[in-house]
Amino acid sequence: MTGSLFFLVLVLLGVVVVFKAVVVVPQGWNYTVERFGKFMVSLTPGLHLITPFIENIGRKMNMMEVVLDVPSQQAITKDNAVVTVDGVLFFQVLDAAKAAYEVSNINIAVLNLTMTNIRTVMGSMDLDELLSQRDAINARLLRVVDEATSPWGLKVTRIEIKDISPPKDLVDAMARQMKAEREKRAQVLEAEGAKQAAILRAEGQKQGQILEAEGTREAAFREAEARERLAEAEAKATAMVSEAIAKGDVQAINYFVAQKYVEALKEIASAPNGKLVLMPLEASGVIGAIGGIADLAREAFGKSGGAAPARAARVPDTRVP
Repeated sequence: MTGSLFFLVLVLLGVVVVFKAVVVVPQGWNYTVERFGKFMVSLTPGLHLITPFIENIGRKMNMMEVVLDVPSQQAITKDNAVVTVDGVLFFQVLDAAKAAYEVSNINIAVLNLTMTNIRTVMGSMDLDELLSQRDAINARLLRVVDEATSPWGLKVTRIEIKDISPPKDLVDAMARQMKAEREKRAQVLEAEGAKQAAILRAEGQKQGQILEAEGTREAAFREAEARERLAEAEAKATAMVSEAIAKGDVQAINYFVAQKYVEALKEIASAPNGKLVLMPLEASGVIGAIGGIADLAREAFGKSGGAAPARAARVPDTRVP
């Protein structure tokens, strides 16, 4: 009986020893081992053996990345504007021993440090910078908090500001300011558009006047050229008639008389007034003048072609009774 009880006690003691000696560390965790209350070593994930009753597990540290919500708090900016701000914090334990023994309650320590630095960073910036430079605020907070928590064996991976809420009256004033700025920009753009339109219209008028002047100059040049050629033709005709008269040919005189005669009749017929003009004209005289022109032409062509001299033309009687 006594032997059986002793054996049972030994079995129970062995079970307790084994239970105390074998330690299984799960993935994502590190355990610290203490010998008589003093830190000895950190246990990584897996199966480990320790000395029972002499060594024991001190702290169980989570080595995975931890997310903490930064509660809302009020901060005063550089230009004395009161804003309400909140955020989120990500950190990870890199050294289990430092995280376990360098700081008490690591989550509260990191959270309070972050909240304090949020107020510090925002107090050094104007409200406009605070609302427009969210990335700069996050980067500055991350640098400061990560440097402060490095002795604790932590790595702050990210700090994000979720919301920045100015007071309602300040938001209304900002809305009015934004509306005024937009109206100002709209007026400036409208004025710029009117200016550009006026410039384009002036350029168009200038180009039109230039083209019109060039057209007028070209027309005047062509008209002068035409008059010059007409004058040259008349000069040549006059020279030819003068030469013919000098030779005693009266057909040249008939040519000029008939030409002026026909031109006068044309001007009378095309006059804009509706007057009736009675002139005692002889049809035979006009026909005779035209015949004189024909004889003069035949004579000129006959001379150029080496033909016989033209016959004397009949001088029409152009007298008015």
